[in-house]
Amino acid sequence: MTEENSTAQIFDLVGEWLTIPDLAEAFDLKVTRVHTLISERALLALRDPETGVRKVPALFVRGDRPLEPLKGTLVVLGDAGFTDEEAIEWLFTDDESLPGRPIDALIDGRKTEIRRRASALAW
Repeated sequence: MTEENSTAQIFDLVGEWLTIPDLAEAFDLKVTRVHTLISERALLALRDPETGVRKVPALFVRGDRPLEPLKGTLVVLGDAGFTDEEAIEWLFTDDESLPGRPIDALIDGRKTEIRRRASALAW
């Protein structure tokens, strides 16, 4: 599978995405500050395979800020060796043992459980 096909599948898996200018408006920040949030791993962005535009999963956002427990979870996944694509795919893939998707568990306030699971992936 090519990288572009893999990214297209991740875009389908996630569903709703936001562009960086959309996020800047929602957060009332400059676009450069949103880029900083991405480089600090408070958010992840992928290039849309159809348009080439960098986008962030909409569920990574709560109101006018990034989802609070996301950054620590993304750091744990990165430490476990996950690429940005793999981290997004893991967060949005159903896990019968949860049940549901890790992203939904984060939204529901179950960050400790999700981070424990993410940390265990490194072993």
